[in-house]
This record gives sequence, structure tokens and C-alpha cells, in this order.
Amino acid sequence: MPLPLPFVRPARPDRLVRRFAPLGLTGLSLLTICGAVAAQAMPPGFGPDPQLPAPRHFLIPTVNVAATEPWQDGAKPTPAPGFAVSAYASKLDHPRWLYVLPNGDVLVAETNAPPKPDDAKGIRGAIMTQQMKKAGAITDSANRITLLRDIDADGVAKTRTVFLQGLSAPFGMALVGQDLYVADSDAVLRFPYKEGQTSITAPGSKLLDLPAGSINHHWTKNIVASADGKYLYVSVGSNSNAGENGVAAEKGRAAIWQVERASGKARVYADGLRNPVGMGWQSGRLWTAVNERDELGDDLVPDYMTSVKDGAFYGWPYSYFGQHVDTRVKRQRPDLVAKAIAPDYALGAHTASLGLAFYDGKLFPASYQGGAFIGQHGSWNRKPRSGYKVIFVPFADGRPSGPPQDFLTGFLDGDVAHGRPVGVAVDRAGALLVADDVGNIVWRVAPAAR
Repeated sequence: MPLPLPFVRPARPDRLVRRFAPLGLTGLSLLTICGAVAAQAMPPGFGPDPQLPAPRHFLIPTVNVAATEPWQDGAKPTPAPGFAVSAYASKLDHPRWLYVLPNGDVLVAETNAPPKPDDAKGIRGAIMTQQMKKAGAITDSANRITLLRDIDADGVAKTRTVFLQGLSAPFGMALVGQDLYVADSDAVLRFPYKEGQTSITAPGSKLLDLPAGSINHHWTKNIVASADGKYLYVSVGSNSNAGENGVAAEKGRAAIWQVERASGKARVYADGLRNPVGMGWQSGRLWTAVNERDELGDDLVPDYMTSVKDGAFYGWPYSYFGQHVDTRVKRQRPDLVAKAIAPDYALGAHTASLGLAFYDGKLFPASYQGGAFIGQHGSWNRKPRSGYKVIFVPFADGRPSGPPQDFLTGFLDGDVAHGRPVGVAVDRAGALLVADDVGNIVWRVAPAAR
């Protein structure tokens, strides 16, 4: 059973100086010691200051996709010590994203990529399509949102109904008052909602068009609301790996948009984010999990999570993790590289870190309070494989405060993936829900009964 990585809370240098001054340790030497301890505690490719190797360039990229096989005979992933996992709902159709309504109902987006005929052309495109099929990533999209309800609060959904259908690759969901917003692959839609209803038949209205088209490389659009409900924040991924489809194809992409609900007026809030997917609020700050670029080597580039600053640029495609220049980009922009902000916390190379949920429940031990759960969908461009699990990153004072901990593993069994975690959400009781789009299951993780 995989154990959590060791938790080390970063020490306050000023306090350490006062404590160890009698031993003759200066502030500078103490900071050096603290930095060495932090470096030892963080796994490679993780944390606030990961050591980045030199990039490697390949004529043929590394392709190391795990074949998929369904969970058999009651098998399930492995939770962290002290926790138990069960199937909240099974036999779903490619569940990707989750949203918990105030009354405890759980919405699950059963969805997959819309048609994008210009995204996989040529020999390279054919190879990638074949490998995606192997990974269980190419299936027809159900294009619906399903409502799951646990009637007797025993951690298993007793009823399921089609909540919304006829959508176009729906993904993100957000409820503000009696307005439910859904981020389709090409638009933000608004639907009327009343607490307790199990389906919506009223037609939705379009609030905002989103970048789409015949490439639509990163089709998953997510959405969260501000605390006061005045704004929506919409994440839109890039239309390529590293800008190879040209600048015009990236208009409005690799960005998080801010949308005023009342008027529909929208602006780019932050950009240079290759594929921001999960979003959430921590201590009044917007955070996102970002799926970074591929084909620069097994250990480049780390995915990451970061607080999102208004007006900030995070490098893509011109640079990564701050000002490390990506020389593959045909038209360089040193002016943008100079202003690129390094993200807050690396999440490992090629882990496909997509899901993000901050723990605000009361069911888990206090050490989980305020920390981040990240759903890592799993790599294709790395040997050995990475991701294929849910990790937890502790927070203190609104910032990451220690190394990552394995929380839900066992999705990958040798060369076979029985599941791939994507969206994560905290249910009304305080348990963690995990959407497994290959296993077609929503898992529920809660403290084990004593």
C-alpha cells in the first residue's frame, strides 16, 4: 500500500533565527539549511522550486500509454491509511467532472471531446488517435449531465436522473442563486434551477461564446463563481501543445476569463496558462491546476497549481515555469518571457493534473483542512508513467505548506489502467468524490470505520 509522502511544514526563518542564535547559526546559514531540508522533502518535479532538467528534443515523441481494462470482481483503488473507498455510482458513461449542489445532490458531466476534425491530421495525428483509443479517451460523448442522489446518506447514490441533455461536450458547472451555469465546449449556458429538482427541461440561454472550432485541442472548459456571485471565471485551454498551430488559433485561449454575470461582459483575467482546468478559491484567491506542455523529456514540463493574479502572464507558449524559454516556438516573444510569472507549486511532469478541490469539510482529520486534492489523469509522454492517482497538498495560511501525499492510488496496475481520475469534489458530508472516466465510476473516499 503506498504511504503518504512525509509532511514537513516550512519553518518561519525569523523564528528559527531567534531559536538557534545561541548556537551561532546566522540567518543566512539557517536559510541554507531550511532550503536543503525542503529540497530533500519534495519529490522531483514537485513543490515551489522544482529542479528542472535541460530540455530534450525528439524526432518521434515518447508514447507510453497504459492500456485500459475495467475494474473486475469488486476491485477498487487504494485510499490513504485510515480511509476507505467505495463506489458512489457506477456504470456511468465517461464521467469527467463533478459538482455538488447545496442540498447534497451530485451533478456529473458524462462527456467527451466534440468532433474536431483538424486536430489529428497526418501520420502523427493518426498515431496519437490510436494511442488515445488505447487509453480509453476516444468514445462518443453522452453530452449530458446526470444527477445522483443519496437518499439515506449511506454514501451510495440511490437514484440517478438525466438532469440536462442535448449539450455539446459539457464540463464545468456552477450554481449562483437560481441560475445554473454550464460550460459547454463552445459556450457558457445559463439554466433556471430550483432546489430539489431532478431534471431541467427549460431551454438554456447563452451567456458567452467560447473559443472552439475544428481544432478545439483542449475542449474542456471549466467555470467557477466569485464569492459574491458577481463574476464567473471560465478556463479555456490552448489549441496546441506549444503553439504549433499558429498565433491565430490561440486567440482567447490558454487563459482564464472573467465574465460579469449581469451583463455578459468578458475579459481575459490571466493568460499564458496552457490548459487550466480545475479551479477553486482558497483564502480569497483563485487557484487553478494547469496541464503543461509535452515532448521536452520525461521530466519536463511539470504540471502545476498556482494562485491566479489579475493581469498576469504565466509563460505559455514562449516559456515555462517562469522564464525558461521554449525554443520550439517559431516566433519568440522575449518581451512576454520577461514578464512571465513562475507558478506556485509544481505537480510533477506529465501527470495530467486536471481536478482541483480545496477541502472545506469537517469529516477528515484537521490536517486536511484547507488543503488541495488534485486529480491526476495520468501521462502518455513519459517513461516511467506518472499520475494516475489523486494526491493531497497541505496548505497553511492560504499557501502550500508541504510535500504532496498520495491519497487515492491503484488506478495503474503495471501496464494496465483500470481507471483514470479526473474531477474531484467534496460532498455535503465531507467525503471526497472522484470521477473515474475510464472505470465509469464515481468513487467516494471517507474515513474508515473504526
